[in-house]
Amino acid sequence: MTVGAILAKRALLSLITLWLLSVMVFAGGQLLPGDVARAILGPLADARAVANLDRQLGLDRPLLIQYWDWISHFVLGDMGQSYVYRASVSTLVLAALGYSVKLGAVAFVLVVPLGVAGGVWAAVQAGRPIDRIISVIGMSATVVPEFVTGIILILIFGVWLKVLPITAAWPPGAGPAVQIYHLLLPSLPLVLVLFGYLARMTRAGTIEALAADYTRTAVLKGLKPHDVLWRHVLRNALLPTITVVATQVGYLMGGLVVVEILFRYPGIGSLIFAAARDKDFPLLEGSVLMIGIIYTLSALAADVLHALLNPRIRFSAAE
Repeated sequence: MTVGAILAKRALLSLITLWLLSVMVFAGGQLLPGDVARAILGPLADARAVANLDRQLGLDRPLLIQYWDWISHFVLGDMGQSYVYRASVSTLVLAALGYSVKLGAVAFVLVVPLGVAGGVWAAVQAGRPIDRIISVIGMSATVVPEFVTGIILILIFGVWLKVLPITAAWPPGAGPAVQIYHLLLPSLPLVLVLFGYLARMTRAGTIEALAADYTRTAVLKGLKPHDVLWRHVLRNALLPTITVVATQVGYLMGGLVVVEILFRYPGIGSLIFAAARDKDFPLLEGSVLMIGIIYTLSALAADVLHALLNPRIRFSAAE
């Protein structure tokens, strides 16, 4: 099976996954307690007004018809109208996604070099104290929730040292440098969570590559350790890390609910939380499905990078 055929098969499986996700998102929205019209009009609204609004919103129709109407329009690029904001869902989602991209990009630029460097250093010093220190720090940072590390970082850098702003809201018209400055503190909890994953994966791949035959051959040829590490070890050791990095891109776009709420940042995570709280089904379903699309595209990008960097690699689908 050619690489193109394998990627086409992966794309088809991704479409099936997205369809299943759409069903789960729609069903999950229906299971949320409370009435949508009642949430919009308030607890003191007249029952007839609530029933009329339910009818206007089409919520009195069978669930299958509601699902088909939503997903058929979504495929055509129409995410519908927000119940609460009375605006296009696509406009709200894309605006919030733009903010999340900025925060995710800052965290990504920080964590990838740190995670790779830490993993390589730990592998080169395997079994020594520095290896254990990096492993313990990575494991500890991974298991601590973001809201805990976020609060600690706010206290340290925002309250005590006062070197970073405690919110991610920059002044209107601020340039890129000012925006990055305001995003440094919110990005640190994400860096701490992801550092352990990347460092452990890089360490395992580097140790395996260091013990490979091609590495020993390069050493016997008299190549300098620096050249062996960069030209032979890292090229093969970082291949598994690509998958981890790609999957974390989706997390950096849609898994930031706690961080965005903690730092009062208007990203996609905050939007999903607000939509679930207000029972704004079109906004909730559109936001979550958009995150699913980002995850899927990230996974496909990882497959393509694997094929480009190592055409001989065998995907599990080809076995």
